[in-house]
Amino acid sequence: MPKIVHFELPFDDAERANRFYGDVFGWQSSKWDGPEEYYLQQTGGDDEPYGIGGALIARASAWNGGGALVIIGVDDLDAYTERVSAAGCEIVTPRTAVPGIGWFVNFRDTEGNVVGMFEDDNSAA
Repeated sequence: MPKIVHFELPFDDAERANRFYGDVFGWQSSKWDGPEEYYLQQTGGDDEPYGIGGALIARASAWNGGGALVIIGVDDLDAYTERVSAAGCEIVTPRTAVPGIGWFVNFRDTEGNVVGMFEDDNSAA
């Protein structure tokens, strides 16, 4: 069963956002070496039973127009894209590569929320 594997929270001020989540929740931030201003967030240890990692992303670069985004991991992105389309959902961001990491699609669900789907693929370019 696909589960939520990542989140993205937009920021207007990277330093302020990283400081807030670090100070209040103890999250550890590391800047991603990619084309976007993107800070990976470690939200807990591998020994903890709940939680997922995520990232802070510049609001202007956010893939869904600037709101919080949850991302569901899937094993066949094309098949799940067909499934959400058949269910009447709008594809907001078509299949897009994250080079060397995988592929993602964002869709608007039946309630108007933008949700992401991601498939691991180290050969994505």
